[in-house]
Formats: sequence, C-alpha cells, structure tokens
Amino acid sequence: MDALRRAVQQLARFPGVGEKTAQRYAYWLLRQPPEVADALADAIRELREGIRECERCCDLTDISPCRRCADVRRDPHVICVVERPQDVVAIDAAGEFRGVFHVLHGALSPLDAVGPAQLRMRELVARVPGVTEVILATDPDVEGDTTALYVANLLKPLGVRVTRLAHGVSVGTAIEYADRVSLARALEGRREL
Repeated sequence: MDALRRAVQQLARFPGVGEKTAQRYAYWLLRQPPEVADALADAIRELREGIRECERCCDLTDISPCRRCADVRRDPHVICVVERPQDVVAIDAAGEFRGVFHVLHGALSPLDAVGPAQLRMRELVARVPGVTEVILATDPDVEGDTTALYVANLLKPLGVRVTRLAHGVSVGTAIEYADRVSLARALEGRREL
C-alpha cells in the first residue's frame, strides 16, 4: 500500500485536488488497463521535456519562437503583458487582441519573496525598442496592480505608451451586487459613448 499512498500524495499536489480526490484518481488509475497509466506518465514526461519558454515572449511553447510570435498577422508593435501563460490563452480566446504577448511568470509579491529579478522584466525591456504600446493585463489585485505600476514606471521613460486593461463591473453582474472597488474602477475607467 506504500505505492498507493505515494500516488495519492503526489496527485494531491495538483491545485484544487485534495486527498479524497487524489484517492479517487489513484483508484481510478488502478481500474484502468496498464496502457492508460503508461500514456499518462508519458504525457507528463513529454510535458516536462518538450515545453520551454519562447525566446521572445516567454510564453510556454514546444518551439521557439512560439507560434504567436512567428505569426506575421500579429502586430509586433503592441505588446500585452500578462502574469501567466494561462492569461495568454484567455486573452487570445476573446479574439480581440491582434498584437503580441509577454509573460512575466508571476507578479511582484514581497511577502512571497517575488521581486523584479524573479520576473521576466529584463526580457520585456529588451523588446520595447520599436514598440508603440504596452498593454498591462495583470490581475486586478494588489500584486497585479503593484506589478502594473512597476512596469509602467520602468517603461514610460523609454518613450512607449503604457496602458492598463479597464477594470470594473463584469458583464451580467447586477450593480447592486458589485463590490465597491469594482464600482469605483468602473466609474474611473468610464468612456464616452
């Protein structure tokens, strides 16, 4: 049973997976044909061995430059800065952004010992010559706002236009249920119709 216990411990390391869910996963794997576990182990191994950061945007990719950076239909003069690779996927799925991305791989968080040196700041600064706009799409929380302010202060002296994604009330949210910060930001970020 040591093998089962070790499997449960490892599966419980996944975000959002507790011990009970990890246990269900382990028992499910035991009920599957051996090739299912082999395929899963191979996929995890390939993930670790085959994925790396893009030399330009720092997104995760299997080729470098990545497909987005190599796409000639994208505007290389507009960079959208995000915290995580998942954010690239979300923004791209919206279908509105036609520029390129830059992934910081985190946000400034002094309490977690994450400073500018732990993020892909140098790589971002190196990309700025020739860029007309940098859109800061960090999370609308303390760490994301701090990171956006830091990046803006870092890039503005370089003569590039720095903008921030608008924050406010989500579509489908009744005003009465919106929190105070979201309402304040929605009012600040209002635009003319």
